[in-house]
Amino acid sequence: MDLNTVVEIRDARQPAPWRPGDAWLGGGTYLFSEPQPHLRRLVDLSRTGWPPLLRHPDGSLEIAATCTVARLSRYAKDLAATAAPLFEQCCRAFLASFKIWNMATVGGNLCNALPAGPMISLTAALDGTCLLISQAGLRRRVRVADFVTGAGRKDLAEGELLRSVTLPARALACRTAFRQASLYGLGRSGVLVIAAADPLDGSLAVTVTASTVRPVRLWFPSPPTGRDLRSAIGSAVADGDWFDDIHGLPEWRRHMTLRFAEEIRRELGREPR
Repeated sequence: MDLNTVVEIRDARQPAPWRPGDAWLGGGTYLFSEPQPHLRRLVDLSRTGWPPLLRHPDGSLEIAATCTVARLSRYAKDLAATAAPLFEQCCRAFLASFKIWNMATVGGNLCNALPAGPMISLTAALDGTCLLISQAGLRRRVRVADFVTGAGRKDLAEGELLRSVTLPARALACRTAFRQASLYGLGRSGVLVIAAADPLDGSLAVTVTASTVRPVRLWFPSPPTGRDLRSAIGSAVADGDWFDDIHGLPEWRRHMTLRFAEEIRRELGREPR
């Protein structure tokens, strides 16, 4: 879609004061998908030269905000980590055309903050941390589970930039289980539940997305009973936090969330082969 109110596109490598009507341009799959009458200038991140994926000496994985879904999918195929299959599962939950697949960015998916955003599901489940940079150059870090605060809402100040998301080595070593449901065969995710079992201390993290307006990550020092897991979800998700749109009623989302949570609790409770 043409953005006929935009009068300038600026290279992000050329600093300039942020002003009303500015927006960061990553892949642009959201920006160019619908009218944006409030925009006057786009700040293009495509030439920043940020490495899409960087494995640090401590084993953590830093994913640049400009990394595309297609690039992440290719990288995960050769990733030497127990949690590697989860990357492809979440990438496939996108259910996007090849054009979107090759242009949509991890950062854009997080900053759109849609409940069904699968990059939110992936990075929240693996205890990711966002690196945010203000216009003054100040840096702060926020856990992905806290970065998305509601449907379409995120902890991002005016002009602040999401630079990258870092996944800790410990999370990459976890055994994971994945469950996703849509009302239609190729529909948007209505429910997505991920569990990650830590082999070092036996703890279990259960992350709920798509069915809730924000990611909900629950951590248990040891595998919970079915009753404890159900109670924890009930306490963490208020009645008004179950998402309600054409892709699923709150009652259905809650039912499927509890069903999937119990399935993955049992799956990860078994000894690995």
